[in-house]
Amino acid sequence: MLIALEAAPAPVPVPTVTKESVENPYGLEALWRQGDWVSKGTLIILVIMSMGSWYIIFVKLWEQFKLMRQAREMASTFWKSPSLKDGAKKLKGDSAFRYIAETGLAANEHHEGALTENIDLNTWVTMSVQRSVDTVQSRMQDGLAFLATVGSTAPFVGLFGTVWGIYHALTAIGIAGQASIDKVAGPVGEALIMTAIGLAVAVPAVMGYNWLVRRNKVAMERVRTFGADLHAVLLGRKVELRSAPAR
Repeated sequence: MLIALEAAPAPVPVPTVTKESVENPYGLEALWRQGDWVSKGTLIILVIMSMGSWYIIFVKLWEQFKLMRQAREMASTFWKSPSLKDGAKKLKGDSAFRYIAETGLAANEHHEGALTENIDLNTWVTMSVQRSVDTVQSRMQDGLAFLATVGSTAPFVGLFGTVWGIYHALTAIGIAGQASIDKVAGPVGEALIMTAIGLAVAVPAVMGYNWLVRRNKVAMERVRTFGADLHAVLLGRKVELRSAPAR
């Protein structure tokens, strides 16, 4: 008796899936590789603008934080000192409040002289304290003009790069004689990257400028208040000394 043996079916091969990376022919890398010196120069200018804006934003934030910390130290040490000189010495050497205090003390003590004798003490001390406050304000505003310039010009720099890129793209298409959608949309979309980069540079600069200006106003209010109080104390001490009877 013969028994028929059925052969086992052969295993079905499992297809292997391979991932193929497709390079984007219209990305930022292609823009740099295919662009001319004008396009590359425009992109470099935008990068410099962006780096400068972020650097100024972080530096000015640190300066404002340091000034507010100095204001807290001044409130806790200066006005509790036995004299203005002792209070000024307790402040740090780089403190804006110490600079104002020392300027006011110097004006109050060295008012006598051939050149300043025609100016009364009140006017002389007021001018000295106000000049020191204006100096602090000028230092706090350093760099803000750069942010304002970047915020107003970066979109136009990016637009210039876009116009230049579209011009060359259309010129190349006209020379080749091919006006299909893939030949037009690719180079034109690639050129529009410049406008996007310009907006990405301008928006943080404008927002950082407005934010820093608002914080500067708060910090300078502390400085002006200190200058006004110092001016009043200096004149009060001088009047008190002059009105005291001689012994």
